[in-house]
Amino acid sequence: MANEQDVVVGTVGLSKTFRDFWLREKVAAVHDLTISVQRGEVYGLLGPNGSGKSTTLKMILGLMFPTAGRLAIFGKGPRDVATKRRLGFLPEESYLYPFLNAHETLDYYGRLFHQDRSERKRRTGMLLDMVGLSGAAYRRVGEYSKGMQRRIGMAQALINDPDLLILDEPTSGMDPLAARQFKDLIGELARRGKTIILSSHLLADMEDLCDRVAILFAGQLRSEGTLEELLARRSLTQITTERLDGDTLSQLMAVLARAGKEVLSVETPKDKLETLFLRIIHDAQRQRTSPQTAVNTGQLAEFLRATPGQPEKQVLEELLAPAAEPKPETPEGVSAQSGQAQGAAVEPPPAPASQEVLAELTDSPARQTPTAQSASPESAQPMQADQAVIDELLGKDEKNDGRA
Repeated sequence: MANEQDVVVGTVGLSKTFRDFWLREKVAAVHDLTISVQRGEVYGLLGPNGSGKSTTLKMILGLMFPTAGRLAIFGKGPRDVATKRRLGFLPEESYLYPFLNAHETLDYYGRLFHQDRSERKRRTGMLLDMVGLSGAAYRRVGEYSKGMQRRIGMAQALINDPDLLILDEPTSGMDPLAARQFKDLIGELARRGKTIILSSHLLADMEDLCDRVAILFAGQLRSEGTLEELLARRSLTQITTERLDGDTLSQLMAVLARAGKEVLSVETPKDKLETLFLRIIHDAQRQRTSPQTAVNTGQLAEFLRATPGQPEKQVLEELLAPAAEPKPETPEGVSAQSGQAQGAAVEPPPAPASQEVLAELTDSPARQTPTAQSASPESAQPMQADQAVIDELLGKDEKNDGRA
């Protein structure tokens, strides 16, 4: 029995029924689904079209409300904000802004997770190198091929270093070489402790990646277990040896016949078509001197390697960096430039622009710069001159009144 703390996604009797305008039951997309996804495993949802895979993923992401049953992610509801910060999602179709380039796309999604500018720049460079898009980082996403859009979609899903990664048809539209690189990346993420839920129609992808698989049909769980449990044919025994000549093979079949065992088939083992294709391509690449046409991926982004609760190297360097020494303050009454003794005139900071404008509009002495000279008695002379002008004007008005 698995520990409840190791359960990342758990459902009990989960159901989703779509109804028409009159609230009549139209289709039961998911019915009585009970699954448990453990921490650090790759869990596969397998089934034909209309089996309820996408509906299940949408309920896990909180994009749909279940009709019945219970659903928990990290022990909380799927619509919890703190839970969503720990999720990464690659949808079946890459719904990205076509007018943004790869750098701007990842920067935008980094902003949604409130990452500072330096961290966004660092992660963007690592992710673009990891998915093999460093050479097309400044091309608009709308100009990307389907395979390149899947690559930038994977980088977007990893920008927040999620604990739970949900991938819907991750290798759709990719050539076999790129698909193999993508599967290697997913496997490395799983080894780094990521929990991954994978939905795909490609059985080879599920067989290569998944630890456990749930097979759905008509919204119901038909079978679940590890690949060893589901694929093993217990009633048969397979023996693989070096190539046998005719005499040795006849003797072996005679021994089996005496033991009462029937030989069902004798054939040469076959490679998978994917294995043959990759071997031919890799051999051709080693012999070729011209630039390769395939996009090679880089190393796993460094920030994705950090285990939960362990601070990264950059954070440690910031914490251990010595604090900057404060600048010595200038003693009161001493000029910073001339070093005059206390009592010398020190020029105060300029007045704010709003006070200067106000002084000009009101024609008040506040617009003058308050220096040491303005504090002297001579600074009052402009006001006396203004008063004399006013008296002179008033005297002329009285004379004019007398003449009248």
